[in-house]
Amino acid sequence: MSIISKNIRVRYPEHFKVGNNSIVDDFSYFSTRVEIGDFTHIASRCTIGGGKARLFRIGNYCSISSGAAIWCSSDDFVNDVVTVLPEWLEEDGPIKENFVTGDVIFEDFTAVGANSVVLPRNHIPQGTTIGAMSLVPVAFSFEPWSVYAGIPIRRIRDRNREAVLRQIEKIKERTRARGPVE
Repeated sequence: MSIISKNIRVRYPEHFKVGNNSIVDDFSYFSTRVEIGDFTHIASRCTIGGGKARLFRIGNYCSISSGAAIWCSSDDFVNDVVTVLPEWLEEDGPIKENFVTGDVIFEDFTAVGANSVVLPRNHIPQGTTIGAMSLVPVAFSFEPWSVYAGIPIRRIRDRNREAVLRQIEKIKERTRARGPVE
């Protein structure tokens, strides 16, 4: 059973999928296609945007802390007009010449700290965490099972894979023992 607050806004509800035992907290906003795995938490005041053509996916046993912003699309603040354009205006082709766009994918066992910003075209590999108030530039290259932090981010250290996976096994065992929950 998942908990999805009534106080969130989802621009494309037909493309909003949440797995089992996950939580989406108050005042979060989603304006892209969204897939949330099992046992995953999206805390309050998160913004995940990018338009209907883009995908934000987060795996199982993950967390996005309060105030994080994840962008699957972004304007180029130097070379392009910085505004939202209605679809009809671009029927004859795009107006913006340097629009930055691309899916953002978080694999299993990942996390993002409070008030961090993740820009488009990022793939966060299994077990990777991003510290609070960090900035992830476009298409950053990550190593799995690592901790990153800073503005812009940098690799801080290894993450304890064995300890995390041991805890995941306990969650799975206790979930199986409990059986289905209504």
